[in-house]
Order: sequence, then C-alpha cells, then structure tokens
Amino acid sequence: MNVYDFDGTIYDGDATVGFIFYTLRHHPLAMLRALPRQVSAVAAYAAGRIDKTRMKARSFLFLQYLNDVEGDVKDYWDKNQHKIKAWYLAQQKEDDVIISASAEFLLSDICGRLGIRHLIATRMNPHTGEISGANCKGKEKPGRFYEIFPEGEIDGFYSDHDSDRYMAALAKKGYLVKKNDLFDWPFSDKEA
Repeated sequence: MNVYDFDGTIYDGDATVGFIFYTLRHHPLAMLRALPRQVSAVAAYAAGRIDKTRMKARSFLFLQYLNDVEGDVKDYWDKNQHKIKAWYLAQQKEDDVIISASAEFLLSDICGRLGIRHLIATRMNPHTGEISGANCKGKEKPGRFYEIFPEGEIDGFYSDHDSDRYMAALAKKGYLVKKNDLFDWPFSDKEA
C-alpha cells in the first residue's frame, strides 16, 4: 500500500487554512464570535502554556456557530476539488491511505469523492472543534497508522514536509513532494 500526507502533498494547498478562510468569507459573524478565544489560544500557544493540539481545537471554535458544517464542507470541496494534484490521480490505487493532521471531518468528503477508503486524520468534533486524542502529526502518525493496520507494510510514503520523517522511515521508499515533482526522501528519522 501507498500512504500519503494530504496538505501540500496530494492537495495543492492546506485544507485547514482554506476552510478557515472559506468560513471567514461565508460566515464572518461566526468567525467574529470565536475570534477573542482564538486569539487567546494563539497567544497561549506562543507563550508555551498550551500545546499545538489545544491551540488547534480552539482555532476551530467557530464551528459551534455554524448551522450546517457538513454542507459547508461539501461546498468547500465543490470549489476546491480541482486542487487535487494530477500526479496523484494518475497513480491512485484502491488501497491508498491518507494520513493527515487536518481534521477528519474536513477530509472525509473529499476522500469519499476520490474513492479513498482509508483516512487517518485528526479526530475533531465537527460541531465544537474539540479534538479527541492528539493532533495527527509527526510522531503521532505511525501510532495511528498501526492502530488501523497492525501488520501494515508501506510500499511508498509521500509527503511535502520533513515532520513526516517518522512515516517515511516505515516505508520501503519515501518521496518528498515539491509542487508536482517527486524526489527521494532526503531526511533521516534520527534528525527530529
């Protein structure tokens, strides 16, 4: 099986950032209501008082002010599905796995559209922003992968970021993605 990061890897952009800006354009009052707590979360994270998972959850507080999160996610992907990279579509296989720090509720729609059956992502409540467990990033990804695939063997791992070195170390072959170009994985899992 091949395993792929999502943002910046098979998707030209960052789905989390994109969805936040989508919400800002389409539901500015929801964003405004959540803004004071979002700003305080960023400040607390910068000061080292909270971890990235808690900061991320607070960044999504605007979800509680949306009437139809599922509809908004669908509309977001209606407008952004074209950003799935052609190189990925050309090599896509039935047993592909997406593993991402983005919220599971945000990626499940696009994975369904693409026929991707295996999604491992940050478990976030789509109505509150509350995260169950840890942010699915860096060292967290291998543990989450082996929860689902205890005997999983990764043929190829693809990512645009060196924080995924832990996943790349598990693969027979790792690939660094830069825009639409693929390179041999240059980072060591020992460099973290």
